[in-house]
Formats: sequence, C-alpha cells, structure tokens
Amino acid sequence: MSKKLLVRRAAVLGAGVMGAQIAAHLTNAGVDTVLFDLAAKEGDPNGVVTKAIANVAKLSPAPLADKSLAERITPANYETGLELLRGCDLVIEAIAERMDWKQDLYRKIAPFVPAHAVLASNTSGLGINALADVLPEELRHRFLGVHFFNPPRYMHLAELIPAKMTDREVLDGLETFLTTTLGKGVVIAKDTPNFIGNRIGVFSMLAAMHHTERLGLGFDTVDSLTGPAIGRPKSATYRTADVVGLDTMAHVIKTMADTLPDDPWHRHFKAPVWLTGLVEKGALGQKTGAGFYTKRGKDILVLDVAARDYRPTAGDLDPDVAAILKERDPAKKFAALRASEHPQAQFLWSVFRDTFHYSAYHLQDIADTARDVDFAMRWGYGWSQGPFETWQAAGWQQVAQWIAEDVAAGKTMADAPLPAWVAARNGAHEPAGSFSPAQNTAVARSSNPVYARQRFPDALLGEQFAPGKTLFENDGVRLWADDDDIAVVSFKTKMHTVSDQVLDGLQEAIGIAERDFGGLVIWQPKEPFSAGADLAGALGLLQAGNVAGFEAMVENFQRTSQRIKYALVPVVAAVRGLALGGGCEFQMHAARSVFALESYVGLVEAGVGLLPAGGGLKEFAVRASQAAGPGGDVFAQLKAPFESVAMAKVSTSAFEAKSLKLARESDVVTFNSHELLHVAKANARALAEAGYRPPLPARNIAVAGDVGIASLQMMLINMLEGMFISPHDYEIATRIATIMCGGMVDRGSVVDEEWLLKLERQHFVELAQMPKTQERIAHMLKTGKPLRN
Repeated sequence: MSKKLLVRRAAVLGAGVMGAQIAAHLTNAGVDTVLFDLAAKEGDPNGVVTKAIANVAKLSPAPLADKSLAERITPANYETGLELLRGCDLVIEAIAERMDWKQDLYRKIAPFVPAHAVLASNTSGLGINALADVLPEELRHRFLGVHFFNPPRYMHLAELIPAKMTDREVLDGLETFLTTTLGKGVVIAKDTPNFIGNRIGVFSMLAAMHHTERLGLGFDTVDSLTGPAIGRPKSATYRTADVVGLDTMAHVIKTMADTLPDDPWHRHFKAPVWLTGLVEKGALGQKTGAGFYTKRGKDILVLDVAARDYRPTAGDLDPDVAAILKERDPAKKFAALRASEHPQAQFLWSVFRDTFHYSAYHLQDIADTARDVDFAMRWGYGWSQGPFETWQAAGWQQVAQWIAEDVAAGKTMADAPLPAWVAARNGAHEPAGSFSPAQNTAVARSSNPVYARQRFPDALLGEQFAPGKTLFENDGVRLWADDDDIAVVSFKTKMHTVSDQVLDGLQEAIGIAERDFGGLVIWQPKEPFSAGADLAGALGLLQAGNVAGFEAMVENFQRTSQRIKYALVPVVAAVRGLALGGGCEFQMHAARSVFALESYVGLVEAGVGLLPAGGGLKEFAVRASQAAGPGGDVFAQLKAPFESVAMAKVSTSAFEAKSLKLARESDVVTFNSHELLHVAKANARALAEAGYRPPLPARNIAVAGDVGIASLQMMLINMLEGMFISPHDYEIATRIATIMCGGMVDRGSVVDEEWLLKLERQHFVELAQMPKTQERIAHMLKTGKPLRN
C-alpha cells in the first residue's frame, strides 16, 4: 500500500494570479497555507502578498468558497519568511514561467524544505527534469510537476508530471491528495513541452486558426461552429483566446515553436498575422477591452480582418451545416461533414481530422494512455468528449482511412503518417481499458486506492459501471443498492424536479429502507440535486381551478419532508449542483447532508411569487427555537435565514450555504463530486452504527410571534419605499416572516410543527391564487428568468 501524503501545512511560492488562487483553494480545503512572494520595497515586507490576498476576495468567479477564508492565508516573503517552510509538508512553486527564475528560487529555498516535504512546480509547460537539475540530490526524489488549470477552484483537471527521479510513492501520494482533498481529476503526463492538455488544446486552436484563414471564415462564424454545436464550451475558439489573453496565446505558440523543432507540424507553430497585429496594437483580449471581440455600448462587435475594423457579430451557422451537426449518429455526421463542399463543413472536418492526426501521432510522446488525453481535454478544456472518443464514436477505421487519404492528397497540416497502432485497432478504448502505445495493449484504470472511493467515475466512451440492484421504481424515482447495508434513491425527472411520483416514491423508498437497510442516501447520478417543485404541474392545477388538488400536493410535499426527518433509519442527502426550493427543503430534513463544494443551494420560491412550503420555513422556526434555548432571543436566530429566503439567495458554494443558514454547521463538505456517494454512504453507515434514532417530534417551539413579524416588516417597508422591492415582493416577504415567526401570536408563544406546516400551506395556497404570482410562474416556465412585477 502506498504511503499517505499527510499535509497539515502547505506553502505556495508566488502570489500572482495562479499562485494566489492555488493558495485560496488549499485554504478552501482546510489546509493551513502560507503564501510567499518578494518582499515589498517599502512598508510591511509582506505587503505584496497581503495585497494579492485582498484581490483574491474580489475576483469573479470567486476563488474562495467563503470570503471569510481570506484571513486564514498566512502572508510571507522570501527575505524574512523562509523559516516558515520548515513546518510545511507540501510546497507548490507557482512563479512566472521562466526556467532561470524558478531555478534561482529553488536554490534559495532548498535548505529550508523539510526532509519529508514534497516540492511541486506549477508550470504549464517547462521541462520538469530541467527544473530538477538544480535541486540537491535528497530533494529530487520528492520533486515533480503539477499543472493546475485556471481557475484552480473550478477547473477539474490537474496534470501530474513526474521527473526521472520522482519516487512512486510521492507521485501516488500527491495524486491521492489532489483527488480527495482538492477534488481534482488527475492525469499523469510525460515531461514534454505543454504536457497533455495544452499540447492538444493549443494545437486544436492553431488548427482552427489555420483553417479559418484558409477558408476565409469570420471569427464569429468559427465560434458558432466550435462551441456547444460540437460539445465544446460557449467561449469556443476566439472568445477563449480573448479570455486567456492574446499575448499569452502568442507566447504559448512561440514556446511550441522554440521547444518542438522536430514536430512534423512545426511550420504551423506561428501566430497568424492578424493575431500578431492585435498584440502589437495592445488589443490583448478581455483584459484590455478589445481583441477578436470588443464591446461598444451594449453591442458585441467582432474583428473583420479585411475591413481592419470591428463589425456587428452575425456568424450564423449555415442551415445545412446546422442540420448535419444535429445528426445523432456520429458516423453519419462525420461522413456528411467530409462530403459537404460548404466551407463551414469543410472547416469542421479539417479541424477534427488534424486534431485526431496530431493526437494519434504524439500519443506515445505525451501520455501513457489514450484515456489521459481524453480526460485532459474534457477536464481542462471542457470538451464533452476527448479526441480519441470522438474519433472512435465516428467509426475508427473509416475515419483513419479518410485521414490517410487526406495525408496522401496533401490536404492535412502535416504529411506524417498515422502510427501503425491506429490500423491495428478498432478504437482507443475498450472494456479492458485504454490503449497504451508503450505497452501496445489496452491498460485498465489506475489501481491507486483513492479511486475505490469513486463508485461512478467519469465514464469514457463505452465504459459501463454496474448500476446496482433495483429494489423499487416508479415514474419518479429508482431505489437501488449494492451488496451493502445502505440503499440509494435517485430521481428520474428532468432536472430532478419534484413531482407527485417523486413524493410518493420517496415515501415508499423510506419504508423499504426502514425495513431492509441500515440507512438511505438521496443521490443523483448527474447534477443537479434538484431544481425544486414541478412548477408546470402546479400551474396546471391552479389554471384548472383545482385548488383542492393543489393544496393536496403541498400537503404531500410536507408529508414527504417529515417522513425524511422522522425516518427510523438515517436519511442522508448527497447534494451537488443546484438544490433549489423543494430540493433544498429535502436536504434540510435529512439526518445529515453531504455537499459537494460546488453546491448552489437556495429557497428561491419568492422569485416565482411563492414561498417555501415543503417544511423549510417550519424548519427555520424549529432551529431558531433550539438555538435560542429556554427564554433566549428567538428573533436573533431568524434574521439571517429570513433574508436568505425573502431575497431568494442562492449560495455560491457549500460553505456559503452554511453562512446563509441553508445548511447546518454539522453538514459535511466533500471536494470531489465523484466521491460524493461514497462519503454520503459512509456518513449514513456511521449514524446507523451509532444506534441512530430520529429526533423527537418538536412540540415546544418558542416563536418570535407578532413582535418578530413587525420587526421584519420594518426592514421590508424601508426596502419598499427605496423601490428595492415591488409591492408583490413585500406581500410575499411579509407572509414568509409570518410563518417563520409562528403567526400572529404573542412573542415567546409555544407552538408545534403541525401549526407551522398549516401556516405554510395556508399562505402558499393564498399566494398561488394571486394573478401576479401566476404571471411570475408562467414567465419563469416560458423564459427561465424571474419576473419582477
């Protein structure tokens, strides 16, 4: 068994954009982190780092999962702070991409790095073995490359690049730490320029630029072709270049030209004239306000090379090409793209073909297996499928033949032949594993024990993971189990919304779990956890005038929440992605919730003119009474949750869900969403093993009453008079306040749960019948956006 990498304290060297964000993410994960940079020329010697930490708290998307974490990062400098390194278990160097600067820093820090610590260079493409040359002998076996993608909190990919002398247990230990503690998808890359992700990713952008020029297409047209239409991010090609920075893009291309002189595609490793022209003009993309695109007023304009000026974006897909891209069968789609004479179709075929060609030719140099290449492109570049998966889905041998024909006809960007292994196989992936050129066979997934925590890892083309044994199923849910004592229930509805079938199915699932299992986990195979109640069904009942049916649905919702809370086995909610409305209320009633870090939680009903009525407001009142204790100030406990609900706030992380009081302090946060089910089951099992009993029914709930309602109304009146909210917002928020404070009763009165649930139902049904609320629901269903009426 490989030795664990124990990381109590880490250091990050370099407080630039990447270094500061890596430090932020380590801090998110509960790692005590020291951030270093040069000593400031005047004032506080740590001033450079202090400023960088302050800046991190302002960035969007936020590198910190909670703003308050900024103060946990320890600032330090290389002149007075190097002694702090002696207490670190992991040191990540993240200074500028200059070999000489990095090596100078290594010489300086080497005497202070403890004998057990791991030293890693966060570089996007410099030689790891060359960097290691200056290290003392005893440190070399604990040194390797780690390449985080930007922004490090959100990008799943981390490339690990061992040097020749890196110990295997160091590599395995860091892979485990990155996977579980930081939530990353790790690929092992070879020590070649730009490693895997940027080698293939930048090449595919160069191919797109080459064929843009060759076919005379507009930059906006290319972005229409290379975005969601082919399973890639909305930023596509040229918008991505603008975001990355055109100077950075030009630098990366130059690095490829300088470091890959023998690459058969070398003549294409140069920035097109128009890219160089933009850089010389200082139009570097998003950071300077102009690049391939610019904004004038509200209009987005795109560069027109011929006119040497910006024009309004058009960039529409040709209808025939759009129809080809909608074809579900990849083999038919690729055949049609290749056969079409339309420049847009020819562009797509050419870029795919050249990327396949390049990936196959260089696989042996850059990676151990085709799996690493495909995951690098998915996790680092947001492609829905990697190049080998795309090729294989389109018909491996047929596409290989077409590539060979195009090579022979001089149509490809290089005349290098496809490697021999391509013709000898029917694809890069098969049930036994993914192809490794070095071993000339398919190789199974990593045997690192960390991956035993992933019951359903990210699946490659053709990979199947046993779905577990179905115990019960209806149109709303599936209850299933492996050969253990914890059952799992998953929703089958679109966006995992809560329908009557989900409500009935959950109640049935809890009954089966109580009878036959130690615990139950509510978990979805894919995000989101749940987008809340089925609004369309609810609006249908209202428009048909079926108020009784509508009220019965609300009552059933509440009954399901209470069934979760008072189940005789622990029910654990495993949340990732959106948990809105009823989805949020379900996790509030669970014995425990386990959140993926990227959980966006909120009671958002006010946005559609309603209020939470699945027991959520009742639960806030119960928690406030419990937190205040006998004779305590209940109202003080209600202010934060009231604001969260009345303003329909949604957390930007699991930690923020706790500060908004939408999650409990005792709830668990896990960083790798592929480990969520494992952690949730472990929590359910631990509760069961400890002799779990549900809470006793809450019968003595002290409430804030009429005084609490009046206090919250004063706040609302100020917002109404300042025109921050509409009269209908005021109406909704007043009703929310009324329920959370226990109704128009004396302050300090004692009520039970049924009283609060009845208040929820009453106000929910009354609101639902109001025309302004029905307008809001209809608008949300039609546009997906809230209406402020």
